[in-house]
Amino acid sequence: MHAINPQYITDNTGKKISVVLPIKDFKAIMEELEELEDIKLYDDAKKSNESSFPIDDAFKMIEAKRKSKK
Repeated sequence: MHAINPQYITDNTGKKISVVLPIKDFKAIMEELEELEDIKLYDDAKKSNESSFPIDDAFKMIEAKRKSKK
């Protein structure tokens, strides 16, 4: 991850109450969070020991379901 340079907004007592980030820093943080969420979901799925099937089969099932609803 790259260095982040936040600016802080403070109240009258000097307490930090908000953060301002450059948009590129915000986008980088959001991408990292999405990746971490994907990793967490993968780990949870592996722990669950639920049956699974190839992704291509899943896409075929989804498409078939969509076509049947039309």
